[in-house]
Amino acid sequence: MKCSPVHDRPPPPVNVTVTQLKANSATVSWDVPEGDVIIGYAILQQRQDGQMQRFIREVNTTNRACVLWDLAEDADYIIQVQSVGLYGESQASKRVHFRTLKQSDRLPSNSSNQGDITVEGLDKERQLQTGEIIIIVVVLLMWAAVIALFCKQYDIIKDNDSNNNKEKTKPSSEHSTPERPTGGLLRSKENPDLPLTAVKFNEAS
Repeated sequence: MKCSPVHDRPPPPVNVTVTQLKANSATVSWDVPEGDVIIGYAILQQRQDGQMQRFIREVNTTNRACVLWDLAEDADYIIQVQSVGLYGESQASKRVHFRTLKQSDRLPSNSSNQGDITVEGLDKERQLQTGEIIIIVVVLLMWAAVIALFCKQYDIIKDNDSNNNKEKTKPSSEHSTPERPTGGLLRSKENPDLPLTAVKFNEAS
């Protein structure tokens, strides 16, 4: 089998750090030099006392971090990271040492996480309350607009009805004129007991 030239392999990762330490897990992260095609990574994990060793290899990924699980509580570990390129793996990075926490040391971190979750829940609840208030205001505005439109239509109908009633009553009062008698009997206004006197109105010549 033909070996790949050393210069075709990618350079080793740099800035290897371990964060989020817990009793049984930790997160390792790193950087890769620019200009090289990296298709994966390989991690060598080993307990310092030599009791356990693990090799993790992932390809077809651009991740620059990995979570280490099933670690022993309050134990010392050493890790090294390799970059996986198109023509093989790089040399191992510098050895990084870290120590896992005790179970009792994990409680404060959990309590802080629970506090974060509580705050996040409160923020979501506040957002929901704000959304409900906005919906209620919109519904009230819609109802107010409907009521205003109904009152406006009612006033228009009422004005039309009153105008129609006025037009119906006007002809009877304006066009009704008393008829002038052309002849008849006149009764004395001073003494109503006097006999009626026939008066004939002469027509104008």
